[in-house]
Amino acid sequence: MRTGVWLVGARGSVATTSIVGALALRAGLTGPTGCVTELPELRGPALPSFADLVFGGHDVVATPLAKRAEALAAAGVLPGRLVTALAEELAAVERDLRPAPTGGRQADRADATARDLTDFRRRHALDRVVVVNVSATEPAAQPHPGHADPTALRAALAGPDEVLPPSSLYAYAAVRAGCAYVDFTPSTGLRLPALAALAAERGVPYAGHDGKTGETLVKSVLAPMFAMRHLAVRSWSGFNLLGGGDGATLADPAANAAKVESKQRVLGETLGHLPQGGTRIEYVEALGDFKTAWDLITFAGFLGTGMRMEFTWHGCDSALAAPLVLDLARLTAAAHAAGHAGPLTELAFFFKDPIGAPTHSLAEQWRTLCGFAGRLHAGGTDDPRR
Repeated sequence: MRTGVWLVGARGSVATTSIVGALALRAGLTGPTGCVTELPELRGPALPSFADLVFGGHDVVATPLAKRAEALAAAGVLPGRLVTALAEELAAVERDLRPAPTGGRQADRADATARDLTDFRRRHALDRVVVVNVSATEPAAQPHPGHADPTALRAALAGPDEVLPPSSLYAYAAVRAGCAYVDFTPSTGLRLPALAALAAERGVPYAGHDGKTGETLVKSVLAPMFAMRHLAVRSWSGFNLLGGGDGATLADPAANAAKVESKQRVLGETLGHLPQGGTRIEYVEALGDFKTAWDLITFAGFLGTGMRMEFTWHGCDSALAAPLVLDLARLTAAAHAAGHAGPLTELAFFFKDPIGAPTHSLAEQWRTLCGFAGRLHAGGTDDPRR
């Protein structure tokens, strides 16, 4: 199944690492470490192979993809030998990158985006296209009457207002073009009634939000442990230090608040209460594409005995996120081919703030994901929306 992966933010660190990684896997230059779709529980005939993936995308910057890859290699994010070995392949992807549409009404920008997606699909004779948002985190969307339903949205977009944030405008264009949509960011994306209704109407699946790659991944394992052992978590404080473009974006208070809300939700919904403390995110330019998180947890055991736990997580954001982007593109394409439409709640395993997921427990999310993959490989769908 030839599958297009259209990356919003295609020249960013996560997108570039995803592209280089997929090309290296296709060429046999690296192994699939970090790609959960290559584990025996998920691997199977329904998923497009790495060789089936064709990359394109939009970005607001024009830095050549090879230059971005060279910069990431210099920063220790990916091996420099891959950039050299894959020069021709990166040049081919470069030809499928487009400047993000700007100016005019939002309806015009959506039309231009949808045309780019349709042209990409036709040019490469693709069976499916999955649009994956890996762009900068946005502030929370401001309410607008156009968010209510597809009819109101179409009318509002034809006017002069900025009705949708960029992530949602891309989601709108993707759905109109018949493409599945994945939001790897905490931005609004498809989380608006009008867009959800439009996706159901067009039979398009979508997934999100906010890829679970570091501190929150650890939280989704530890929080259920405390709950299952009936230990009373009194406080949970996290301090995150980020470099790179993501850290710079999160220096904006509104974007920071959207990210923090996404990270905190796992605790309240898993523990049944939100303990004292919070999450702080600070931009440290010198860290580059790496990040460090330190968490302190205080809890009470039998007879009220006070105890504490702390952990530190050091990671490279792009190297943690890129294999998950490839996993999500493969799974979402397979789900679309199997006839799934609407929110893919079964992909909650990958997200901090998953759409419609009943649990934040990583173990339970993993079991759900394995069952879903098994049904895809068996050639059927149990989607009640069909």
